[in-house]
Amino acid sequence: MRPQDIVILLKIITLGDRDWQLKDLAQMLYISPSEITESLARSIEANLIDHNKKRVNRQNLLEFILYGLRYVYPASIGSMVKGISTAHSHPFMKEFGNGSAYVWPDMSGKVRGESIDPLYPNLIKAVKEDEKLYKLLALTDVMRVGRAREISVAKDELKKMIVNGSAD
Repeated sequence: MRPQDIVILLKIITLGDRDWQLKDLAQMLYISPSEITESLARSIEANLIDHNKKRVNRQNLLEFILYGLRYVYPASIGSMVKGISTAHSHPFMKEFGNGSAYVWPDMSGKVRGESIDPLYPNLIKAVKEDEKLYKLLALTDVMRVGRAREISVAKDELKKMIVNGSAD
């Protein structure tokens, strides 16, 4: 697995019942079509998506995000930069946060905070175009860097969005 595999699976979830092709995912996520193909093959192997590459095994993905992500793709906190709010700094999590801001570095960002590297370089472009994906990935970052209370809130919301399909 690679970090962008998680992003690709979350994007498929946000698409819901809409028809899509590999080239569509590639355009929406700013990832090459060949990388999308390779990613979905890895996700089949990990039992995170079905063999038709259309239906995410939502419970398996949720379990991986909740219990494995922070160990496989740990987030290292960097210097203070301008960027886009993530983790407990995302608007949904703001009331549960601990005061310090975490951001994905972006020169056009409006928030100043400690940097967290996104799961793949073009993630910022993709989340600027998809609020649901942005929220899912910020909650995913809570699992990587959050404290107990923040993680508890993020777990509940991730479960709602991923398993129950209410990606609002």
